[in-house]
Amino acid sequence: MSDEISDEQFLRRALDLARQGIGLASPNPYVGAIIVEAHNSIAGTGAYTYDGVKHAEVRALEQAGEKARGGTLYINLEPHSHQGRTPACTDALIAAGVHRVVASMPDPNPKVSGRGFEKLRAAGMQVEVGRLETEARRLNEAFARYIRNGVPLVTLKSAMTLDGKIAPPPGTGLNRAPGTPAGGWITGEMARANVQVQRHQTDAIMVGVGTVMADDPMLTDRSGLPRRRPLLRVILDSHLRLPLESRLVESVTSGKTSNNDLLVFCSSPGEGKVRDLEARGIRVEIVPPSADGRPDIHSILRRLGQLEITSVMLEGGSELNATALASGVVDKVFLYYAPKIMAARESVPFASGAGRLQSKESLQVRNLCLHRFEDDFAVEGYLRDPYGE
Repeated sequence: MSDEISDEQFLRRALDLARQGIGLASPNPYVGAIIVEAHNSIAGTGAYTYDGVKHAEVRALEQAGEKARGGTLYINLEPHSHQGRTPACTDALIAAGVHRVVASMPDPNPKVSGRGFEKLRAAGMQVEVGRLETEARRLNEAFARYIRNGVPLVTLKSAMTLDGKIAPPPGTGLNRAPGTPAGGWITGEMARANVQVQRHQTDAIMVGVGTVMADDPMLTDRSGLPRRRPLLRVILDSHLRLPLESRLVESVTSGKTSNNDLLVFCSSPGEGKVRDLEARGIRVEIVPPSADGRPDIHSILRRLGQLEITSVMLEGGSELNATALASGVVDKVFLYYAPKIMAARESVPFASGAGRLQSKESLQVRNLCLHRFEDDFAVEGYLRDPYGE
């Protein structure tokens, strides 16, 4: 086995360890580390979780003990060289006598990026950077957007027919069960199960009050996977029309969900409505209105950043989709398609409303990735580089 192949294999294992932090590490990055002895045997491994406090490389060093001396550290993210919740990991690596570090990428935080590598090299350590960087960057793209710009990564998720319709004409399926979209589900079970995986990887989910009134959803993470913080359910509701009998409100008042996992943003609340919701344990915040009178989505995202929310998935309707795209807040899209055509003129399109783009405009989606879910498929792509400004 060549050194190049073994390096890549160990880095892939470090990335797998880092993924163990999904749902458990935010608002910090996902990091996995492996210490390998001189003869290519693993001496120690570690993964980071926020509640576990200790960083992945320190956990790997503790497991390796004296075997770390003269060994190689494989890690998906640059070891940190500053004092935070824990001492600098670079100091621990130097003290342990690690000879070589193979890392996938620098720290995306511009305040510290590259300093860890500099400190290790200054101590005489061999440092190699860049292998499997594309995978490593994708894993920590939400952290990068958050730490560089103070706002969460915004993913617009939607499910639609091949002709771009997300729902049948209004009034369809009035007798449906709560939580079931009008006209039934567009995509199949496998695609909908993947939505739960997407939710698990996300700090918050956002919809407009129109979606709540139409579908009466719960907006919860039903993946069954562990998470440190509950999925924050964010509702945009200009005039606080959120029904008190909705399943969202009931889930808080009955104690089925955490009393801090539902946050409503409004711009022009009616008298007494804020008090009615807060009396039921629901957080309500008033934000400045945008030009169309709705809660300003830029202000909302800045507020979510202050709450250490690193990622938000938009699961709203046609108007929220249009508003988000027109306002330029969407970083990436994850669009599910079912092999169906809903040709009725009154069917609801993917994006329309006051916030729609000008007819001459189009948005370029880059770095496309296609996913297959039995008969359904999804298109994942980026409108903005999460590592940019």
